[in-house]
Amino acid sequence: MGLFSFLKSAGKKLKGGGDEPPSAEELQKEVEDLGLDTSGLEIKIEGDTVKVEGSAASDEIKEKVILAVGNVDGVAAVEAEADTAVFHTVEKGDTLWAISEKTLGNGSRYNEIFEANKPMLTHPDKIYPGQVLRIPQ
Repeated sequence: MGLFSFLKSAGKKLKGGGDEPPSAEELQKEVEDLGLDTSGLEIKIEGDTVKVEGSAASDEIKEKVILAVGNVDGVAAVEAEADTAVFHTVEKGDTLWAISEKTLGNGSRYNEIFEANKPMLTHPDKIYPGQVLRIPQ
């Protein structure tokens, strides 16, 4: 199992606020609302850590589920089997172009990162510090 860290106080708010992490049901609904197939996966909560267990249809789907639940306010970490996953945490001042230069060696490949993070990303300019993005390999 890999442990992927997220910024607990950043991300999409699924409920009224406070320090309380979202429930497994709320996270499951969020993933379904994004149109991601969770067949074969189970989402569990232990404190502020989410466990994603089981096998998804593909590594890409599982990595997107990890990001969908991790980039939620109140989630500090996601524990899951994802050996090939490469993630990047957005820093203040980052753009997809800069992230692409840093991780893929060419800024003009930013659209590959954008596409790899759909449907969580809806526009290349709408990223925020603390957000974790999937870097395609």
